[in-house]
Amino acid sequence: MKQQRNYPIVTVTDKGAAFLKVGHVWVYEQEAVGVIGAPANGAIVDVLTQKGRYLGTGFYNSQSKIRVRILSRNANDTFDKAFFARRLQYAFDYRKTVMGGDFGCCRLIFGEADGFPGLTVDRFGDVLVTQTMSLGIEQRKDVIFPLMVKLLAEMGAPVTAIYERNDIALREKEGMTESTGFYRCDGLRDDLDGKLILQENGIDYEVDYIHGQKTGFFLDQKYNRLAAAKLAKGRTVLDCFTHTGAFALNCAKAGASRVTAVDVSKDAIALTEANAKRNGLSNVDVLCADVFELLTELYNNGDRTYDYIILDPPAFTKSSSTVKAAARGYKEINLKAMKLLPRGGYLATCSCSHFMTDELFRKMLFDAAKDAGVQLRQIENRRQSPDHPILWGVPETEYLKFYLFQVV
Repeated sequence: MKQQRNYPIVTVTDKGAAFLKVGHVWVYEQEAVGVIGAPANGAIVDVLTQKGRYLGTGFYNSQSKIRVRILSRNANDTFDKAFFARRLQYAFDYRKTVMGGDFGCCRLIFGEADGFPGLTVDRFGDVLVTQTMSLGIEQRKDVIFPLMVKLLAEMGAPVTAIYERNDIALREKEGMTESTGFYRCDGLRDDLDGKLILQENGIDYEVDYIHGQKTGFFLDQKYNRLAAAKLAKGRTVLDCFTHTGAFALNCAKAGASRVTAVDVSKDAIALTEANAKRNGLSNVDVLCADVFELLTELYNNGDRTYDYIILDPPAFTKSSSTVKAAARGYKEINLKAMKLLPRGGYLATCSCSHFMTDELFRKMLFDAAKDAGVQLRQIENRRQSPDHPILWGVPETEYLKFYLFQVV
């Protein structure tokens, strides 16, 4: 190390050190073998090998299975206001570059991939919606959040309000309580109803960032929706797990002859219907139904109406222990979709679970095609949009798999 260090120290096993050396940013509890200096939870600590080699500096939390979340690997960093301002500016400049005209509606901060462990920030115009999933960030948000407002204003992107969607169970594992509400700061509003209109791919959506899922809208599929829409002209499309209708509306706008948007949630269906009307799209029908049951019913009835099926389910697994069960769920819907489609039909299918790796997902698709007696002609293999960057060495940042096929 190049300077005198005054932080408490966590030493790690050789396995933990190897994990960090290839780029990962977490120290698990079983790899933390020594603690010097009695750090408080949320405090900044240095991480060293058992031989004293510096590996990085991060947030400590004895209540979490992730004992340290690495914040920096630069031994010269000091974690003051200037440090966080610099790191925020890096993240914002990156989005301006990779998102271009879509900067107004994108993910500004993607946790570890941006050097903000456990922090998510989505931008919906002049409203920021945040989720804080690490104690270290929670303790420093009164530095970070006002800095976001200041820096964005300087970039010509003023912020009216910040809403915190901290209603996530992961906070309890970090020793925090769940909560929601407007972040109070001078100049920010705290009296909004949580509803706004955003535009993505030329389509207007009503978003409810207070009551909607997660931060209110799934931004990670932005360009996958465009890719799916390119195949839709003249086709009869079944959009499963439609949520706010995003895939359905993109296909309808692209010239699909008819789109049926399906979701088990009545609220999601109502929102999809309203969004279709808002955009003047008369070629969209909505259906409140369980997708598993619907696909079975269509197949049993010999209904071959659809020549394009889109499967965008919620994560069927959020832990490694349930991957096998999740794989069965993914296979069931994909197998049924493949059986329903005519030869030459099209399938868009995806998984948003990190634990359902690409290798497992591809194997599931291969097995489903085999059982359906069809072959898949791959058109595209895509990931999440670049405002959700994948940090090599941190596999948790690569979570979305999206495939386009022709069924032959």
